[in-house]
Amino acid sequence: MSETPVPHPSPGVVADPSPPPRTHRPSVFERIASWAHRRRKVALLVWVAVLISVSGIAMVIGSDYHNDFSLPGTESQHAAESLKRHGATQAGDSVQIVLHDKTPVSAPATRDRVERMLGAVRGLPHVAEVRSPYADAGAVSHDELTAYATVTLDGVGTDVPKDAVREIIDIAQDAETSDATLRVELGGDQIRGAQEGGGGAAEGAGMLGALIVLVFLFGSLVAAAVPLLTAVFAVGSTLGVVVLASHLADIADFTPPVMLLVGLGVGVDYALLIFSRYRAELLRGADAEQATRRALDTAGRTVFFAACTVIIALLGLVTLGLGSLRGVALAVALTVLTTMLASLTLLPALLGLFGKRIKRNVERRAAKAKVAEGTRWRAWAAWVQRRPWIALIVPVVALVGLSAPAVDMRLGFADAGNDAATKTSRQAYDLLADGFGPGFNGPLFVVVEGDGGAAERTRATLEGTPGIAAVSPILPSGDPSVSTVIAYPKSAPQDEETTRLVEHLREDVMPAVERGTGATVLVGGGTAAVEDFAAKVADRLPLFVAIVVGLSFVLLLLVFRSILVPLKAALLNLLSIGAAMGVITLVFQHGMFGVQEGPIEAFIPVMIFAIVFGLSMDYEVFLLARIHEEWQRTRDAALAVREGPASTGRVITAAAAIMIVVFGAFVLSEDRMLQQFGLGLAVAILLDAVVIRCLIVPAVMRLLGRKAWWLPNPLDRALPKIALEHG
Repeated sequence: MSETPVPHPSPGVVADPSPPPRTHRPSVFERIASWAHRRRKVALLVWVAVLISVSGIAMVIGSDYHNDFSLPGTESQHAAESLKRHGATQAGDSVQIVLHDKTPVSAPATRDRVERMLGAVRGLPHVAEVRSPYADAGAVSHDELTAYATVTLDGVGTDVPKDAVREIIDIAQDAETSDATLRVELGGDQIRGAQEGGGGAAEGAGMLGALIVLVFLFGSLVAAAVPLLTAVFAVGSTLGVVVLASHLADIADFTPPVMLLVGLGVGVDYALLIFSRYRAELLRGADAEQATRRALDTAGRTVFFAACTVIIALLGLVTLGLGSLRGVALAVALTVLTTMLASLTLLPALLGLFGKRIKRNVERRAAKAKVAEGTRWRAWAAWVQRRPWIALIVPVVALVGLSAPAVDMRLGFADAGNDAATKTSRQAYDLLADGFGPGFNGPLFVVVEGDGGAAERTRATLEGTPGIAAVSPILPSGDPSVSTVIAYPKSAPQDEETTRLVEHLREDVMPAVERGTGATVLVGGGTAAVEDFAAKVADRLPLFVAIVVGLSFVLLLLVFRSILVPLKAALLNLLSIGAAMGVITLVFQHGMFGVQEGPIEAFIPVMIFAIVFGLSMDYEVFLLARIHEEWQRTRDAALAVREGPASTGRVITAAAAIMIVVFGAFVLSEDRMLQQFGLGLAVAILLDAVVIRCLIVPAVMRLLGRKAWWLPNPLDRALPKIALEHG
């Protein structure tokens, strides 16, 4: 085999010993940025077409939301299925028509008006049965000034249209117009749902607040509008898809406001992270397209990995096995996915359209700046580095203190007692509590699967049970072997005494009846179902937390090639979430700031955990990516810790301020669930951005030093390489 001749340099020419320059191969993120920037009109038209078409079809077809609160394997679910299977009228939801007069409601004139009204209600659609207060002595108070009729519907939840429920309200309340002394109020979950007004005020306030923060940050309405437009397109498109999907899957009717809450906050957050890097590249002299490519290749990767973490956390809710949360989790995960796609495709197109105006504004503001950007944050990080133990211990103790009330958090659901005083559901609640006792607002449906003797024994036992105020007659079903007895506790539905009563009936009282009669006795009804739901969430919460934290740990391990960095991130995220839960408990359970006391909505902790854990990773990845980049460049751990906040502190605090404004706006909502959700998210983001990112993370990274990036060599070789920046 002949040898390949080695070329020799010509005389007088010095050979270049350096290898030929490597050709830079654009990353996927750079290619996406280039396409969207160059074909900006096409990209924008695609998004406009998607938004208009999906929203238009959704408006024509309409929604078909369905609240699936089934709890397979629980006693309340077994009781509900038994009633439905055996044709009991109690299987459907019920509405209470509460009557109150200054004279006895049994007076002939009053009784005549009430009976005529109940007759009209019997003829309405979706009404299965109307039980008159005059047919049951227990339905009239001792002073005979208050009474209630029970209207049983032919379905549960969203199976009964709101228009049908509103018609019941209108027909019933017409009876009080003929006599100024007679009051007619209506109660029940269906009534509460029919009274709920459309959203818009909280969402509008959140968007306005976000726009103000962005204008203050960038000094330009055009620059401020770009991140907000990206979020609006993403959320609007996803909302249309979810409306259409509600015809194919069980999606709860409270899903849209939750999507708007998360979508607006996350959408502006993601767009801001990319836009800020784009702005920094412009200041370094890059042209519009170069700046766009570089922004997506750095901050765009951060957004991609952060969105994956949020989606993983949300999909973890599926492991809880709660039907009412599956649809919400999938819808919000889809919102985050669409928001991420909009940030990577629509945002570069908008930057291409408004690039010249944005660049002029950026250069003008930079020329006016008296202090170099990042100087104050660099000085702050240096201060933390000089006092790392103070910056670590003091905030950790404060966060642990805020978390303490969450230990006694009581899960449940808001009832009519938490409604506004002007609503008919709240007035009916108060009239029943005053006339019969607070327990009449949360009856227990005791289902007996046995003969008549078992039902009589059950009823007699309930009458003699401490904590029971009254017991209804035996209510038969379509099957003679199945009947129902309604027991009214002495305590209100949300009281801990009611929780203990349900446990006592199930564990001690009813088992004795079953042994003596051979029957099966089930304690069900809405109040018992709430207890079952809360218990199921509490039982499965550890598995859910383990899955979310574990997957997030693995993702950060792959990205940062470190054991301690993801461990620190997981612990600090848990600390901020715990503090947020503690604040919610203080405000809503203990009534701080004059808020009406009550339980925390049962699914609020898991929803907040999933969303906040994912969102916290936004800032974690964004900050640590910059620290890691500086560490790889200089191998100086102290310098890397200072440069990380200097480059990202302004962006993180601005993004957090926007999300706090958006989330905090939902505290203005009339819905107690949205109030808790908004406050919890706002507090968690505030603590994460201000306390954890500005104090604890720099302190921990300073104390760890070079050890922060330690990874065993065998594990380093085995793990796949995932870079946050294209080399």
